Parts: sequence; C-alpha cells; structure tokens
Amino acid sequence: MVNHTVVLYTSPAIGHLISAVELGKLILKHHPSLSTTILITTPPYNTGSTAPYIKYVSHTCPLIHFYYLPIINLPSTNSPHNETLAFELLHLNNPLVHQALQSISHNSTVQSFIIDSFCTPALDIGINLNIPTFYFFTSGISALSHLLYFPTHTKKLDDQDTYLDFPRLPRISISDMPKPMLDRTDKVHEFILSTATHMPKSQGVIVNSFESLEPRALKAISEGLCVPRSFI
Repeated sequence: MVNHTVVLYTSPAIGHLISAVELGKLILKHHPSLSTTILITTPPYNTGSTAPYIKYVSHTCPLIHFYYLPIINLPSTNSPHNETLAFELLHLNNPLVHQALQSISHNSTVQSFIIDSFCTPALDIGINLNIPTFYFFTSGISALSHLLYFPTHTKKLDDQDTYLDFPRLPRISISDMPKPMLDRTDKVHEFILSTATHMPKSQGVIVNSFESLEPRALKAISEGLCVPRSFI
C-alpha cells in the first residue's frame, strides 16, 4: 500500500515549528489516511532547543514524522536583523530540501508541499517536482494583505511621517511597520519582497484566521486588490 504524505517545511524558530505541527494535526484530523512529514532545519545559531518538543510530538502523534536536514554553515553577516539569518539559511537549504523531497517520494506519494513564509526559495523546488505547493502564513489575514501589497509601497519608505494605504484596511504609519521591511540596505528587504511577489505563484495560502474575524482583509485578497497586477 502506497503511503500518502503532506510535507511541511518551516522556519527553525520554535514558534513556527509549533504552528506547523498544529497544522499537521489539523490535516490528519480531516484526512486520517494521510501522514505528515515536517522538514527540520538545524540552524548554526541559537534559536532555543526544539528537541524536547519534537520528542513529545513524535511520541503522541505517530503520524507526524520529522525529517532532519543536514547542518550547513552560514556566511558571516553584519545585519542587525535576525530575520536576515533565517532567510539566508533557508535559501542555502534549497539543495537539501530538493534531496529530501526526492528521498521522501521514494517511499511515499507527496500529496502537497506546504512552506513557511520564510521558505520562499523552496517554492520553485515544489513546482519543478510537480508537487502542489502552498504557503502557510502563521499570522492573520490582515498581516497577509499587508505583505502582499507591500511591493506597491517600496518607493515610499524613506519618509517616516508617511502613512501607507492598504486595500479595505486602515492606513498604517511607516514608523509602525516592522523594521526589517523598511531597511532597503539589508538583504532582508529583498527577501521580504521576494516572498510577497512569489506567494501568488503558489497553489494558495493557508492562513491562521477565519472569515468572520477579518472579513474586510479577506475580501481585499479574494478580489485581487492586494496583489499588484504586474505580479499576477
């Protein structure tokens, strides 16, 4: 009997790992014939130990499997943003992710590949392997709409007194935006833009929210208002 699995690929931070596990549990609840496989990145920097949590999940949820990617070395960086390290690590992981998906495919049929919003470099891997590839966005729909529309505002980021308008949502002061999004001198800005422009190329985005909580943001996204037409 051929095993069917859903592969999840997440940022190494414990908060993102927990979210991926909870999504895996939800998938298994609705599709008990499946298994889930979570790709684990072991970063060469401290993000807090995930071993006790992974051990607990492995014991209590036997249909959730963990696949450890080899440790890689990161080039030195002077970036003040922790997000830069995470994006760089996950970018360099690409050959290992490709090998992992091929290895898993030897014994299982990979039904879908679900990537964290930090894992955009892996989108093309799933597409090239003909695996339906989705994003898992661990924040709410409003935050997703801000990210998708962000490329529209890249030329307005130098004036801290400016307010940014987003479809169907309240305007936001630039000074209240996450600092990594505003630092155009750092690679993290490029990574965030890449995520925003690649999301529409996936099969869809799984978001941690529901319609009655954020109806305006959901309507803006479903109507295509948050994605610049040049990226559609």
